[in-house]
Amino acid sequence: MERLTPEDLESPKSKERFLADLPPWLFGTVGGNSPCISVELDNTNELIVFDAGSGIRELGMVSAKKNYSKYHIFFSHFHWDHIMGLPFFSPAYNPGVKLYFYSPMEGVELALQKQMAPPHFPVNMDSMAAQKEYHTLRKPMNLMGASLFYRKMNHPGDSYSFKVEQGNHKIIYATDTELLSEDFMRTEENTSYFQDADLIIMDAQYTLGEAMEKYNWGHSAFSFAVDFAANWNIKHVVLFHHDPTYDDHKLHTILQSAKWYMERLNVKDIKLSLALEGMEIVL
Repeated sequence: MERLTPEDLESPKSKERFLADLPPWLFGTVGGNSPCISVELDNTNELIVFDAGSGIRELGMVSAKKNYSKYHIFFSHFHWDHIMGLPFFSPAYNPGVKLYFYSPMEGVELALQKQMAPPHFPVNMDSMAAQKEYHTLRKPMNLMGASLFYRKMNHPGDSYSFKVEQGNHKIIYATDTELLSEDFMRTEENTSYFQDADLIIMDAQYTLGEAMEKYNWGHSAFSFAVDFAANWNIKHVVLFHHDPTYDDHKLHTILQSAKWYMERLNVKDIKLSLALEGMEIVL
């Protein structure tokens, strides 16, 4: 209301113009949950999930209405913000559901059980009525007609990105990643993994100045995410893993800065988005 002027109220057209010119951060919230991304493939009642941050609680409420029988949950790593939502994932308490837990890191079962053991939590994983399986990934796998690949990224204690390919579509989830020069090199391995992806959900937590100050903290600047997408001809970049100290205004400013930076590079074929809770992208 403080932005209104008498001229904005002169006519229906001026009112529409006023509303259209308002910044997007006034109309809703980006959200404050920690990472959880789901991938729904065609013609299946099973769901792929990447990480079990606090966002998996909301995913559980939404997905329960769709009656998924199986959840394939992949962990990029076991830092607390990526596993803390699992105790509140309602399908895990449904005996008609089966949960598959995967990680390229050893000790999947122990890592998950430890956070749900006294004195950290009053209910242990045995209270989860769903059937559970734990798998340490050793090689790429086929899942519901899709191929799933993984790659170690640069993060303290390690973190893994994941790639899902089905038909002509390829998406990559790369959270908690501090991009290195090696990630831009056109090696056979890099090209096979990154080139021509339809979508990358990419760690872009910092501004360039912050990335320089926080070297080796394991996160990337938004400008690096743009450079990376341009280097590998990735069609759509979702800026992800927001700094918890940022408000919505700051996050939308980062998105705008990323778009300006892309224009400076004269890159025109990349779509940039800000990760928002509840966002759905259809390929």
